[in-house]
Amino acid sequence: MPDMYETPWQTFFETVKVIVVALLIALVIRSFIFQPYIIPSGSMLNTLQIGDRLFVTKFSYGIHLPFVEKEIFSFGEPKHGDIIVFPFPKDTSVDYIKRVVGLPGDMIEIRDKQLYRNGKPVYEEYVIHGDPRTTARRDNMNPVLVPPGKVFVMGDNRDYSEDSRFWGFVDKDTIHGRAAVIYWSSVNFVNIKWDRIGTLLR
Repeated sequence: MPDMYETPWQTFFETVKVIVVALLIALVIRSFIFQPYIIPSGSMLNTLQIGDRLFVTKFSYGIHLPFVEKEIFSFGEPKHGDIIVFPFPKDTSVDYIKRVVGLPGDMIEIRDKQLYRNGKPVYEEYVIHGDPRTTARRDNMNPVLVPPGKVFVMGDNRDYSEDSRFWGFVDKDTIHGRAAVIYWSSVNFVNIKWDRIGTLLR
């Protein structure tokens, strides 16, 4: 039975305790388990569309200290084809989302829009090309060796993606996590893409 003699101050402090505990739980979930992410651009079409909202698993590769790009525990390594979220190397206040196409030790090359890994063409069913023109660096890149602790990433919308072809490798230790599932998709409150909700990302 509730304490009939509970004072307003006791009620206030109990409410504050509940709020603080809820905020701490939310912080732990966001920092170590799941983080929501909104797709702002079309660089990952058609896999990810503008307005997709997805959960990123923070524990896929390791645990990071909150608010700093420092990995304290490592659980594993990224794999070819993983979709990852990471801070843009040239401006760490901005998050990017791309697909891993090169791991440490891989030799990455591009010839006439075709990706080659270790001298062999890579079949990528998810990739689209929207520009018939062929340009240097974007569509033809000399072989580069992915260094230890780094990954080479590219967008699925290959002709309209700013990625490792232009600014280099991503440090494995800075990766926020792997994109796991689309939990909502809409560009406004009316045009909801119901068929995309619940889509698992691979």
